[in-house]
Amino acid sequence: MVRYRFVLLIVAVISILYACGTNGNQKLSDSEVVENRILQQDDGTISLKVDKAECYHDMVNPSTNTAEWNVVVSKAGRFNVWISSSTKDTTNLKYNSKVMLSILDNRLEAHPKCDRVFVNSTDVSLPYFRADSFMGALYIQDTGLYNIQLISEKIVPGDYLATEADGSADSRLLSVFLTPVTR
Repeated sequence: MVRYRFVLLIVAVISILYACGTNGNQKLSDSEVVENRILQQDDGTISLKVDKAECYHDMVNPSTNTAEWNVVVSKAGRFNVWISSSTKDTTNLKYNSKVMLSILDNRLEAHPKCDRVFVNSTDVSLPYFRADSFMGALYIQDTGLYNIQLISEKIVPGDYLATEADGSADSRLLSVFLTPVTR
């Protein structure tokens, strides 16, 4: 009889612990899923703005500054990767180190140079210009949810007071665009 009560007590404790453990893991509603993730556009473009990312900033060693996005890819394929910067000098974007983008096992590294300049871009205001830099191409094989990570010293907090000494007053990383390659 004592064993029977002991077994019932253990089963009751396990049931309570299981119920408490699964209570916090409820499925997200559709509105929460859309709210916390970036969706691929109808034309296949994936647009990632740094100010909408989860960011890590280390102002002592800014080369490890990171922006991350959760992206729902609905159309897989090959993508050209472009980054947009806000800059005062379109001849030198003043990136001290390479920018690294990673998606699963795919990794791109490039030292940004000014490939396209937009004088009247709504993303920046004078005396800044928007400069786009081509990073390369990558292939996303399957559809689904991906974590995209970007590492660069030019990812700075929005409330950070830029100074001439650290170079952040000259340029800042604004966004990443993955555009589908068409044949």
